[in-house]
Amino acid sequence: MIYAATIFLSSFLLFLVQPLIARLILPWFGGSAAVWTTCMLFFQVVLLAGYGYAHALGKLRGKAQPIVHIILLLAAAATLPIMPAESWKPTGEQEPISRILLLLGATVGLPYFVLASTSPLIQAWFSRARPGENPYRLFALSNFASLIALLGYPFFVEPVFAAREQVSLWSWFFAAFAIVCAVVAWRTPQAAPAADAEGAAPITRSDYVWWLSLSASGSVLLLAVTNHLTQNVASVPLLWLVPLTLYLATFII
Repeated sequence: MIYAATIFLSSFLLFLVQPLIARLILPWFGGSAAVWTTCMLFFQVVLLAGYGYAHALGKLRGKAQPIVHIILLLAAAATLPIMPAESWKPTGEQEPISRILLLLGATVGLPYFVLASTSPLIQAWFSRARPGENPYRLFALSNFASLIALLGYPFFVEPVFAAREQVSLWSWFFAAFAIVCAVVAWRTPQAAPAADAEGAAPITRSDYVWWLSLSASGSVLLLAVTNHLTQNVASVPLLWLVPLTLYLATFII
């Protein structure tokens, strides 16, 4: 149950913060369609970085894994709350895209990085704690929680809560997540990474290129469609989330 709760909360917060922070900074940059597109670029890159971190952490032995991750959780919690400071407001002289990327990195970068790494880490730890059980049910739960967050923001969170209340609630839930995740990390039995299965075909460089190309094509299409909609229709959270929801649905189907 604790594994399911951790992965559900992390995925919910991971996708809730995207429209939340973008909506906060939208007026600062004149309601430009580039705000959401730039946010999407940032979140996609940090998501990939989080997966890379989870993969690298899985190679550590013994208690090194939970110690490193708990330190990262504490560092992320220390950056709360995620409300952007007034000093980040543009004065009209800065280039907006780089300003948005720096703002996101300073306010939500580390918490988002930690959340992005949680799903693969929890699945790996679950498989060690309960060998023989299928960890991919947690993957399905992760996507379900993400979908709830995306659909819940424009219909419930944004209409009901003021901006500062949204930030405060998200930050408190992240603090709760950090505590639960630290407990899971410390209690999970650590083992040496499993050896490659005998007789498995070696992975070639062309395989890596092919996999990366397929993954990148989906992200590029998501950014292109989102940019087209926000430029030609309206730059509002409800419209922002339609392509992202469809993109997420492809991982559930």
